[in-house]
Amino acid sequence: MPHPPTPATSPYAQGLGRNPANHTPLSPVSLLEWVADAYPDHPAVLHGDLRRTWAEQRDRARRLASLLAARGIGPGSTVACVLPNIPAMIDLHFGVPLAGAVLNTINTRLDPATIAFILEHGEAGLLITDTEFGSAVGEALELLAARGVAAPPVVDVDDPVFDGPGQRLGEVEYEAWLAGGDPAFAGDLP
Repeated sequence: MPHPPTPATSPYAQGLGRNPANHTPLSPVSLLEWVADAYPDHPAVLHGDLRRTWAEQRDRARRLASLLAARGIGPGSTVACVLPNIPAMIDLHFGVPLAGAVLNTINTRLDPATIAFILEHGEAGLLITDTEFGSAVGEALELLAARGVAAPPVVDVDDPVFDGPGQRLGEVEYEAWLAGGDPAFAGDLP
């Protein structure tokens, strides 16, 4: 019985350079483009009373990416967030890579000192945070200032499903900011 070919001797590995016919890089961005084209009217996000389709989700990711690019956030940049599993988090998972940047999701259960360390170490160029975590994130920003570290600009997310206390820290509320983005922004695959 012949031995199976090794990866180097496999007929599939011989003389086949990567090209559009045999290789497509996978990323959240390529997934979003595909599903928004294939299933534009199917539900992508369900949150409380909110219902959003895949076509709408693609538009939101493009809007976000255009706003990030306008701020100079792209390859080599980091966007940090302190968010629970809410629709804005989905926007970030698609929109940040579309801008070419890296998304640094910070655990919502961390203490202010750890959040401050992550923001500094990750060199966040922008912080998007839910007002629910305003107290801990506010303390983290104060710790950065006490160490002489410039805090990143902050965008506040006000989750309409959350009805507890919250604290605004940023220059703008997320939905208002996102409305100013370009839904036709092309972006790039990571």
